[in-house]
Amino acid sequence: MAGIDYLPKEDAVSDALASSIGTVPGMYMFPTGGLTKESSSEEEEKGMQRMMDEMKTKPSGLLIYKPAGSTFNFAKCLAVEFLTDFAIALIAVLLLAQTRIATFAGRVGFVVLIGVLAAIAAHVPHWNWYSFPGTYAVANMFMAIVAMFFAGLVIAAVYKPAATDR
Repeated sequence: MAGIDYLPKEDAVSDALASSIGTVPGMYMFPTGGLTKESSSEEEEKGMQRMMDEMKTKPSGLLIYKPAGSTFNFAKCLAVEFLTDFAIALIAVLLLAQTRIATFAGRVGFVVLIGVLAAIAAHVPHWNWYSFPGTYAVANMFMAIVAMFFAGLVIAAVYKPAATDR
């Protein structure tokens, strides 16, 4: 929840969103500069300038919208998170296997650096381009790096490269 606030006047905002967006879930940005998905390349260029002008006098943001009636499936989210983390760990092992890092600390450090790379690549652009709060970005980067540290401990303990002549 780092960097995330609760919406003031939630009922009024929810009513306005439901009235405006309806039942179409998605990610929405505003202001739009009058752009739609059907806008041509030429219209997009002009619309981007209008968007910049509108941001001077109107609120701006990025909205993840789920219409009323949406459900949250904790078990599904947990399973997807586990599979994602497992895939990341597997990729880390595959990358580590391409190295000649022999020490335990070196193998942990290598996996942590993969985590640092992934955290920067995933969270800095959201902060930079979409104004995600800095505390949100830093907290999520920290969690990703710590997760890779613990994954690195396990990976380094289990994966021991074969001795090779150097």
